[in-house]
Amino acid sequence: MVNPLKEGEKAPQFSLPDQDGELVGLNDFKGQRVLIYFYPKAMTPGCTVQACNLRDCSDEFKKCNVAILGISTDKPEKLSRFVEKELLNFTLLSDENHEVAQAFGTWGKKEFMGKTYDGIHRISFLISKDGTIEKVFNDFKTSNHHEVILDYLKTHCK
Repeated sequence: MVNPLKEGEKAPQFSLPDQDGELVGLNDFKGQRVLIYFYPKAMTPGCTVQACNLRDCSDEFKKCNVAILGISTDKPEKLSRFVEKELLNFTLLSDENHEVAQAFGTWGKKEFMGKTYDGIHRISFLISKDGTIEKVFNDFKTSNHHEVILDYLKTHCK
């Protein structure tokens, strides 16, 4: 069972390598809202659908001054291939030691095909300009993740 951070809590500060091996941190987005979405594994069917839908709606996120950051435990090299293959237009971050996932409360026991293991749970956080968690999204499918967030932004575009 995971215990994700709640709305109103301060988002943990972090710095992680992106798909190009460059360090990117939450501090790099001061004055901007940030959608941080945690996903299990690059280049898998569900994660690809989720990422491509965000890619296709990136202009709508930009209108609301929202940057998109995807975080998984994949190595930067794999993230680079994912970005290149799917022409992703936002930053992916490598959390190989799952420290950031643990800080946000998205790392924990999972079950798949009868096996139990530790992994990233698919949860997204909208971080406000002041660094607090504005909204937690944890009730969606990979196919409608972008719609759930954009529906929220339609009434909360600042």
